Amino acid sequence: MSDNSEKLIEVSALWKIFGKTQHEALEAIQRGGLGKAEVLEQYDCVVGVHNVTFSVAKGEIFCVMGLSGSGKSTLVRLINRLLTPTAGKVLVDGTDVTEMDDAALMALRNRRVAMIFQHFGLLPHRSVRDNVAMPLEIRGVSENKRWEVADRVLRMVQLHDWQDRFAHELSGGMQQRVGLARAIAADPDVLLMDEPFSALDPLIRRQLQDEFMQLSEVMKKTTIFITHDLDEAIRIGDRVAIMKDGAIVQVGTPEEIVTHPADDYVSDFVAGISRVNLIKAHSIMLPVAEFEQRHGLLPADIPSMNEEATLADLIKTSVEHDGPILIIGTDDRPVGVISKDDLLGSVMAGSTTE
Repeated sequence: MSDNSEKLIEVSALWKIFGKTQHEALEAIQRGGLGKAEVLEQYDCVVGVHNVTFSVAKGEIFCVMGLSGSGKSTLVRLINRLLTPTAGKVLVDGTDVTEMDDAALMALRNRRVAMIFQHFGLLPHRSVRDNVAMPLEIRGVSENKRWEVADRVLRMVQLHDWQDRFAHELSGGMQQRVGLARAIAADPDVLLMDEPFSALDPLIRRQLQDEFMQLSEVMKKTTIFITHDLDEAIRIGDRVAIMKDGAIVQVGTPEEIVTHPADDYVSDFVAGISRVNLIKAHSIMLPVAEFEQRHGLLPADIPSMNEEATLADLIKTSVEHDGPILIIGTDDRPVGVISKDDLLGSVMAGSTTE
């Protein structure tokens, strides 16, 4: 996540209820605590998003993960108001999207917030270059300028040699790269990505995840990334929000989600997640004083590692050196110690379920 803690997106008490009596249904939910089934039965309405609140920092990749029907795709469409909320606020850089008129919404979508869908949405009668340049064409940018931008962006996604081809001549993974390039060409402040890689086979999907992460390091775009795959969310996200029945049940870093699941629902999801490249030294170390009180003074030749070292890194060092590992903080001072027993306990915690 970016070091800048400035909030670019703020979502507050957001609701989306589908149906003609959505406002009456919302009032009944807030007054009497009706569940989804009762709302459907009594008001013929469906609760899509249930009182969601979160914020996204500038430059952060915020993954929203949930199963089909959890409300994640509805949520992302409320951010740029492709769907109109029943209640609540969505602020983008301090401006409330829910109060925008049509002209302001068009400007928001054309210039500040770009969306990438699971299905690529490329125009078949246009070349790859023209598809990528389309957002700039809508703005009235000259042909030379928009082709210059398209050329630069296509090089970023490794499709420069395909710029004069048509969409049907490209594989699915290449078409998704074009969709990503088109969004980048618009140079938005925010990227909204709705399961962009889920239609691809696993090998291509992982390759595009890698490429997206590399691009994100360069572009620093604030991103809301929707997925049904927890492995993908944990791999890509600076933070992850897990949704169920329209509500967010937990928000945290990937490490926090895996090590401290909020409830049984989250625990079931994270049970099969490998911890070795996720858990960091700071999560399992003991303070130096506490360690020495339990085990005696530290040996003079103790190996040291950074507090951001992963469990995998720690295991490798532990195999190469007998005894504990000294953990060094960001100020280059010792902050903790990890023993072989600590490492074993962390590995075992990830390999068993209750």
